[in-house]
Amino acid sequence: MRIELRFFATFREAVGAKTVEREFEAGTVGDVLRAIESEWPDLEGEILADDGSIRPQLSVLKNGREVVHMQGTETPLADGDSLSVFPPVAGG
Repeated sequence: MRIELRFFATFREAVGAKTVEREFEAGTVGDVLRAIESEWPDLEGEILADDGSIRPQLSVLKNGREVVHMQGTETPLADGDSLSVFPPVAGG
């Protein structure tokens, strides 16, 4: 399946692009996030916690919807889906 990955702020810097399209075996959000951490060394350990859950300060959206309000890392993905990954943002 082909997935569009969208990265923001420091994650965009780590990847070197705002948007990347990749082929993945059929799977879940967690499968893709593990693959992302493996592909880009600067992201290793930055997205998933040790227990495999999404780090609480992050936002991960499937087609614009927060995956924690779906099935979390077990949310299924299909060909053509987009996955957006937002790091924590602070401001003043």
